[in-house]
Amino acid sequence: MDSSPSSHWVRSELSNLESIAKEPLPVQLYSASQTRQLDRCAIDEHQMPGLDLMKKAGGAAFQLLKQRWPQCERIAVFCGRGNNGGDGYVLARLAHNAGIEVMLYQVGDTNKLAGDALALYNECLQDKVPCETYLAKTYLAKTHAGQSLQADVLVDGLLGTGLNSDVGGEYEKAVIAINESAIPCLALDIPSGLSADTGRVLGVAVKAECTITFIACKQGLLTGEGTEYSGELYFDDLGVPAAIYERIPSEVRRVTLLDLKRLLPSRKKNAHKGSFGHVLVVGGDYGMAGAVIMAAESAMRCGAGLVSVATHQEHLPLVVARCPEVMCHSVESDSDMEPLLSKADVIVVGPGLGRSLWSEELLNAAMQTSSPVVLDADGLNLLSAGKLEGYGQQARNDNWILTPHPGEAARLLGVDIQAIQEDRFRTARALQNLYGGAVVLKGPGTIICAGEDNPKVYLTAVGNPGMASGGMGDVLSGIIGALLAQGLSLSDAASLGPFIHGLAADLVALNQGERGLLATDLMQPLRQIINYG
Repeated sequence: MDSSPSSHWVRSELSNLESIAKEPLPVQLYSASQTRQLDRCAIDEHQMPGLDLMKKAGGAAFQLLKQRWPQCERIAVFCGRGNNGGDGYVLARLAHNAGIEVMLYQVGDTNKLAGDALALYNECLQDKVPCETYLAKTYLAKTHAGQSLQADVLVDGLLGTGLNSDVGGEYEKAVIAINESAIPCLALDIPSGLSADTGRVLGVAVKAECTITFIACKQGLLTGEGTEYSGELYFDDLGVPAAIYERIPSEVRRVTLLDLKRLLPSRKKNAHKGSFGHVLVVGGDYGMAGAVIMAAESAMRCGAGLVSVATHQEHLPLVVARCPEVMCHSVESDSDMEPLLSKADVIVVGPGLGRSLWSEELLNAAMQTSSPVVLDADGLNLLSAGKLEGYGQQARNDNWILTPHPGEAARLLGVDIQAIQEDRFRTARALQNLYGGAVVLKGPGTIICAGEDNPKVYLTAVGNPGMASGGMGDVLSGIIGALLAQGLSLSDAASLGPFIHGLAADLVALNQGERGLLATDLMQPLRQIINYG
């Protein structure tokens, strides 16, 4: 049994694994239009009036407010004219009747209120909830007079999931005022100004400390800027029957611990090293030996039976010194690759590969194999530069996994990074459609797209900013290679690999913080996670 200090803390933290892996959130993630379908189905076919749903939403948000800020005495609630504002009216009224000091700011013309939102607004007036129309000029005058927002918590009920253009007018000014106040904010359903579909900020957006989302977990909350603006995420289905979700399936699925258990069952008693595949890591041009070392070690830690490294002669002692279990081979030309490729079940090419003639030779040699390939780092850069021989303009392969970060994705698609980040779901689909196989679009809320017909889209809601350090991608490529070697399909390895990777980083950060997190810090947690359950 491993009795090292690191193993003790990891075993301890695995008891918190479900919360770290965001298991309280639904597996299925929805777009704004799909959420409207769910909402309409609940109202029309299951006799759940919209007014009742708003009251449930406002009540759930109020309970979260009390749980999150139990000492809260004053709140300011910002409401727009739509259903999102209706949720805010309910919360404001409940807080007022519970003895909390409330100021309700109505943004937008109250004469345009209608339907359920108007009914709930009138209930606030009947209960004498303090309310005033939010006008930026008036607010700025109060600010200059030293009478800016006076509250322990702000509540954002301005704009909901239907937003599809940049925030403007009084709404924009209200959002800016909320953000500049430095008062913690609870967002209702989605931070105002954030796209529910893409996680992109539409001009400006509320930066919430936490968000409670209703009926459906919106896919944009968990990727791109959504991870920054939504804060800690909570979910309440408001009692919507499970049958509705079965009728309206989502297009995006969150990877979970159940996938880990399902795809990596207990090993057979009579297993041997040949049962778990042979990974060959190709790369490590001069000055970049560390990349192949990290990829190889992570492949070993994630259960590959055998791991080999193909690199320059002078790097071999470094590999053996760090990880003596890895088999090392000197390769100085493509001819040196042939005997290694014939023995490997999976090829990981790209970590520290560089962009020299040697790099191009090794990449093209690796692509002659019939084994699945994980293409990372400079392997991707050489691909986007057209250095793969025999592929022409359409470098498509249905037996590889591409793992680009946004910059590499931009080069692969011939666009700028802003276009990549504006809609990460669209980007992942475009890459998969163009290049085939499976695509892992790295970043906050990593998105995976795999399969030829009607490609499946997955999202990993794990990981932290501490992962913004050198070598993390090399570790991920080794993890994915190990999963392929153990028999997982391209789709399963591509989706499970980033989940394991991010979860390991979260476990380290939980105990030791995000700053100074190194790629090699993940090795021990990887071993613990891969054996989960």
